[in-house]
Amino acid sequence: MTEKPYEWANGAALEEHSRRKHKILREYFFQYLTVRCQLPQQERFRLAVIDGFAGGGRYQCGTAGSPLIFIEELKRAIEAVNTQRAAQGFGLIEIECLLVLNDHSRDAIETLKGHVAPLQADISENVPRLHLHVEYLTESFEAGYPSMKRLLEQGRYRNVLFNLDQCGHSHVDRTTLLDIMRAHPSVEIFYTFAIEALLSFLQKAAPVQLAAQLRPFGIEAGGLDALNGAMSKQSWLGAAERLVFETFRTCAPFVSPFSINNPGGWRYWLIHFANIYRARQVYNNVLHQNSTAQAHFGRSGLNMLSYNPEHQGGALYLFDLSGRETARSQLLADIPRLISESGDVIGVGDFYEGIYNATPAHTDDVHSAIIENPDIDVITPGGGVRRSASAIAVGDVLKLKRQKSFFPMFLAASTTGSDTT
Repeated sequence: MTEKPYEWANGAALEEHSRRKHKILREYFFQYLTVRCQLPQQERFRLAVIDGFAGGGRYQCGTAGSPLIFIEELKRAIEAVNTQRAAQGFGLIEIECLLVLNDHSRDAIETLKGHVAPLQADISENVPRLHLHVEYLTESFEAGYPSMKRLLEQGRYRNVLFNLDQCGHSHVDRTTLLDIMRAHPSVEIFYTFAIEALLSFLQKAAPVQLAAQLRPFGIEAGGLDALNGAMSKQSWLGAAERLVFETFRTCAPFVSPFSINNPGGWRYWLIHFANIYRARQVYNNVLHQNSTAQAHFGRSGLNMLSYNPEHQGGALYLFDLSGRETARSQLLADIPRLISESGDVIGVGDFYEGIYNATPAHTDDVHSAIIENPDIDVITPGGGVRRSASAIAVGDVLKLKRQKSFFPMFLAASTTGSDTT
């Protein structure tokens, strides 16, 4: 795949896949900030944002690129959070943010500085509780990563977000992704790439494994040049999604392998890496607020990649109302089965840890399927029983009822043919 770098000095064109990606990034970053600043006793929140392929800041049409999105949402979030805190009688909060903007093109960085400067001046004058420090680098990402890492270590930042919106696939090493995810207690990555570039890399680096992953879907690794005509097929989306997940699943505890939705050809992937389930939970919810922006092909309950293309019909899940109905139906069966596999009880926190790398479902749909399920009780820390889906809390316990409407397979097998008295 030939990579076409943006010409920022002359005004880069905004493509539809980038527009969809930026909307998700904008809404998630706002949610990230509001969630992280919600404790009443909190007086300050510190974070660092690294935009590894920052570009020039604005597209030809005037739309903001990712660096300006981060600055705009920082301002919007602190104003929203402090308005709410004041209304509740809480003290106001301050946010300290290090924003590292890197691009290998000096022209892009010079253009970017001109777009960032007025936003910084506005914050300095009008938003005194937001402390924004911007650092600029002009390196390839891998060459600049040691400098980024030093900045994070010097500032002792625990909350870190990387935005790695590259052309192609080869500009970020997998070992660097691993290093990022292991270096900070609370870190997340948005990672964008073109699937054709990933496949070309895997064809050279791991041809046997690539062939094994594609063969069940009727795609031969040696025939990747013929994929253009297949990329609009839902079966291709399922094959690519599983391959993406298998390639990156060891990089972080929670990996969302969803494609940017384009029925004309699923070519671009936006992956979210996180170390904690809460981040994936919020990300899933944001995707449902942006239905059709990303796409998943397979199951929509738990174990989203477990379907067998030779024996089961997969389905396209676009995070919309139709998909949510299917998800709720599958969750009603999947959740008691998961609890049964643990015995007959599981803590809600452990339940979340176990499911959020394997489901596209919205939190509300998961909670509704729990409350509506005839086989499950939600037990509070005080021994009561929850009646409302919105009241389910991390300290609760999910317990199978004694009289169940389903039986685990091994129990059914053990009673087959037995005498009854």
